[in-house]
Amino acid sequence: MTIAPGGNKMTFRGDEYVTVFALPNFYFHVATAHAILRNQGVPVGKLDYLGRFP
Repeated sequence: MTIAPGGNKMTFRGDEYVTVFALPNFYFHVATAHAILRNQGVPVGKLDYLGRFP
């Protein structure tokens, strides 16, 4: 897989793309959204992120 964010061409195998690029990017955005919500006074916590346990 080849992507070019910001004009920088990067080539990955499928597993490398997921572990090196996609998952870190996803978790960065989740953590940032959580921080913004908390900063604005929204009562979110760990269980909102993890979901219900059986």
